[in-house]
Amino acid sequence: MITLLAFLVTLGVLIIVHEYGHYFVAKRCGVKVLQFSIGFGRALYCRRFGKDHTEFIVAAFPLGGYVKMLDEREMAVAEHELPRAFNRQPLWKRMLVVVAGPAANLLLAVLLYWVLFMSGVPGMRPLLGEVPAGSAAAQASMKAEELIVRVGNSAVSTWQDVRWALLKESLGTGSVEIEAKSGSLETHLHHLDLHRLNLDDTHQDVLDQLGLAPYHPVLPAQIGEVLPDGAAARAGLRVGDRILSVNGMVMTSWEDFARLMRQNPGKPVTLKIQRGTSEMELQVTPEAVSEGGASVGRIGAAYRLAPQELERYMIEVRYTPLEALRQTARKTWETSVFSLKMLGSMLTGALSWQGVGGPITIASLAGQSAHLGWKAFVGFLALISISLGVLNLLPVPVLDGGHLMYYMAELVKGSPVSERTMEIGQRIGFALLGLLMVAAFYNDINRLITG
Repeated sequence: MITLLAFLVTLGVLIIVHEYGHYFVAKRCGVKVLQFSIGFGRALYCRRFGKDHTEFIVAAFPLGGYVKMLDEREMAVAEHELPRAFNRQPLWKRMLVVVAGPAANLLLAVLLYWVLFMSGVPGMRPLLGEVPAGSAAAQASMKAEELIVRVGNSAVSTWQDVRWALLKESLGTGSVEIEAKSGSLETHLHHLDLHRLNLDDTHQDVLDQLGLAPYHPVLPAQIGEVLPDGAAARAGLRVGDRILSVNGMVMTSWEDFARLMRQNPGKPVTLKIQRGTSEMELQVTPEAVSEGGASVGRIGAAYRLAPQELERYMIEVRYTPLEALRQTARKTWETSVFSLKMLGSMLTGALSWQGVGGPITIASLAGQSAHLGWKAFVGFLALISISLGVLNLLPVPVLDGGHLMYYMAELVKGSPVSERTMEIGQRIGFALLGLLMVAAFYNDINRLITG
C-alpha cells in the first residue's frame, strides 16, 4: 500500500506541476484554456471553474495529462474569441507556453532540493574500508581508512556525493583524480581508472565495481537497544548485555551475531551473555520476516553507537537558505546535463537501453524511497521531476521540445511550419515514443522476472 500510494503521489505531483506550468503561463498570455486534464481516457471526475468555465478532469489512465487551449486548427472559433486563440498569439508567447511545463518540473526540483538542503541530508562519511586486491582502487594505491574529500573537481562529504561524482566523471576521459586524507591528515592524490565501470550493470553498485567500500568498524556484540515487543525483549535480553556465544560459537563482533540471527528464522538459539559481572544463558527465537524474497530472522535488538563514534562515520549536510539555493541550482543543472549525456550515450550505442525504466520501475523506486523516510522520497521526487523536464524538452515531435523546435524554425524562416510537415513530424514522434515505451515496459517486465 505504501508503494502504491507513493507511486500515485509521484505521478500526481509531477503531472499536476507540469500541466499547471502550461496552464498558468497560457492564462497570463491571454489564451483561453478549455480543459486541464490529469490522465487520459474516460473522465472519473469533471468540474468547471473560472470565468472561462475551464474543465478540470481526472481521467482513468494516469500516465500523463494535457492542457487543451482554444485553437483554430482544432475547432471553429467565434469571432470575438479569436484574440484568445493559441494559434493567434505572437511567437514569443507560444514559445513561453510550450516551455512552461518542463520549466515547472525543473523549478519543482529546485524547490524540493532547497527544502532538503536546508533541513539537512544525513549520509555516511566517505571513509574507505578494505580495498580488494586487483580492484581499480587498489591499482590507484588507495588504502583503508582514507577519507575521500574530492573527486575530480567536486568536493565530497558523503558516499552519495562520491557515487554521483564518479557517475559524472565516467562519461568523461575514463580516469579521475581522487584526493583523500589519511588518519594523520596527510593528503594523498590517487588516479582512479574508470574503464572498468559498467553503467549497464544494474546489479552491482558503482562503488563496488571500482573496489570502493565504506569502512565498517568492528562493533562489539553488545545490546544497545531492545524493541519492546521483539523476540529479544521476550527472551529477557537487556540493554548492556554482552553476547559471549551463540549455540556455543564465540561471538567477537556484532556483525557475526546479527548474521547468525538472520540465518536462524523461527529456530530457537541459546545465547551465553555477560550482564554486569555475572554470566547466564538465555534462549531466543528469531522472528521470521520476508526480505528480498527470502526468510530471515530478527530479534528486535540493535547495537547503538556512542555519539563520538557516530560523528566519525556519519554526517548531516546542511546549508543556510542562500547557500542551499546555490547548491540546489547546481545540483539541478548537473543532473539535467548528466541525463542528456546518458541519453546521448544510449543513442550512440555506448550504453545499452537497459537503464530505461517505465511505470513499474518508478513505482518500485517510489515505494523504496518512501520506506526510507520523507527525505529520501523528496530526493527521489526531485530526480524524477528533472528527468521529466529534460525528456519533454527533447526536440521530438509531440513533446514540448518538438513544438519548440517548430517555433524555432518559424523564427528563422519567418512563417509557420506547414501542416504537412507537422503531420509527418507527429507520426515520427509517436513512433519514437512508442519505441521508448516498448523498451521501458520490456525492461520493467525483465526486472520483475529476473528480480
